Amino acid sequence: MEFNPSNNVVKLCLQGMGMEEKGNPEEASELFLQAWNEAAYDFEKFISAHYVARHQKNVSDKLKWLETTLQFALKINNDSVKSAFPSLYSNIAKCYEDLSDPDKAKKNYELATSFKDKPSDKGPFYHGTKADLSVGDLLTAGGSSNYKSELKMNHIYFAALVNGAGLAAALAKGDGRERVYIVEPTGGFENDPNVTDKKFPGNPTRSYRSQAPLKIVGEVTDWVRQTPEELQKWREKLANNKGEIIN
Repeated sequence: MEFNPSNNVVKLCLQGMGMEEKGNPEEASELFLQAWNEAAYDFEKFISAHYVARHQKNVSDKLKWLETTLQFALKINNDSVKSAFPSLYSNIAKCYEDLSDPDKAKKNYELATSFKDKPSDKGPFYHGTKADLSVGDLLTAGGSSNYKSELKMNHIYFAALVNGAGLAAALAKGDGRERVYIVEPTGGFENDPNVTDKKFPGNPTRSYRSQAPLKIVGEVTDWVRQTPEELQKWREKLANNKGEIIN
């Protein structure tokens, strides 16, 4: 299943994160456990187990939940979870270190290193904007950020989920109509560090960036559009975001 912020398990995890930010760890822990109990699909179990793990008070319990998270990540084993493997194996290794098991710690640190490669996602990829462009045009880095106008972007951003690109188009600056172009990277690309291993483990939104141009090869018109109320909430969230954009 694809990452969906409207999914009930995802909503519970977001509520739990909100409680963490307010300094209410016990309420957060209850919400994460509720998310785990309501999870029906492997992806839901992967996400909820990740958050249950970080609220365990002893190392053995934390290790158990981290290994549960890993179990479901390995079952899914697609581009939405592969980027979580380095941090997941590193956290498991740290638990084994704390439990005085250096052999298992070493093995998991080695596994963490083995997964620190470039993304393997084959697309298709999408870029959302309000610019009127044509097939064959190149999208290049160096434009102003949609979220901080004074910031010149060193990368061009894109996603493998069309609805994510559609949201980016809706939030983009300009008065043109929302456009979602099918794009092909002309060079290497990496996980978007602004969202990877941030709120959620790995890169569930399959968001990427590149310093090389993106070539427009087509356009789509069918994606799930946000309501005006939902878009306003996104704009308020972005306006209140105090974090730095990793450029």
